[in-house]
Amino acid sequence: LALNPWDVVLCVSGTIISCENAVVVVVVIFHAPAFRAPMFLLIGSLATADLLAGLGLILHFAFVYLFPWEAVSLLTVGLLVTSFTASVSSLLAITIDRYLSLYNALTYYSERTVTRTHIMLILTWGASICYGLLPVMGWNCLREPSACSAVRPLTKSHVLVLSVSFLAVLAAMLQLYVQICRIAWRHAQQIAVQRHFPASSHLATTRKGIATLALMLGAFACCWLPLAVYGLLGDGGSPALYTYATLLPAAYNSMLNPVIYAFRNQEIQKVLWAACCGCLSPAPPFRSRSPSDV
Repeated sequence: LALNPWDVVLCVSGTIISCENAVVVVVVIFHAPAFRAPMFLLIGSLATADLLAGLGLILHFAFVYLFPWEAVSLLTVGLLVTSFTASVSSLLAITIDRYLSLYNALTYYSERTVTRTHIMLILTWGASICYGLLPVMGWNCLREPSACSAVRPLTKSHVLVLSVSFLAVLAAMLQLYVQICRIAWRHAQQIAVQRHFPASSHLATTRKGIATLALMLGAFACCWLPLAVYGLLGDGGSPALYTYATLLPAAYNSMLNPVIYAFRNQEIQKVLWAACCGCLSPAPPFRSRSPSDV
């Protein structure tokens, strides 16, 4: 096959994605027991999903141009579907955890939260693996090209399910972030009244937090919405250029996630600085902060 520049860009992007998320998974998540807190488990799930997505992009390039075997190609497509679905689902789980940490602040640090986190992880990865196994188990268009979607070899019905699922996740995250902003704004006003501080100081901090949440949701929507909409409107006869142009921003979401959700956290920053300095001794214990700080 003639080398497609878009495939090269996706492969390079996959390499960067893999390196970024490998830092989060290996250096951070497995470095200190303190990172076994629920919010770090969810961040670890997100980093693992994005790491697999990066590896999937690399393997897809390798098997298309070096080992063009149909069965192996389906496996890489299944890996990409699984990893991207797990990435989106992990973002939803993180949003739910943030909301519950504010809504049930008094009972958040309990065994109940740990159990709930484990349940969310099981559901996230269980559903993602099921989605990814569908092309491998026969739900593909290799034998029936007329059933192909804009993202080959996935069928139109499969991409329709994935696109609708993404839009449902986006709507749920938007609703949860609105509720988080309302709760945070109300808490800031109550603290200002109780401590007799000027309301402007607490509200300014709250506005900054709301702006951060808007940035997170905006980045997620900008990266995934083009592919979701194109998956609903496109088909197998659509130009491949449109597929690449919408798939690349979705891949970039996995590149942004470590920066937004992991590297901004102060505890993770401490471990990273220690690793960079060669001081790989276990980090001192600390009390995990609320997921709203992540």
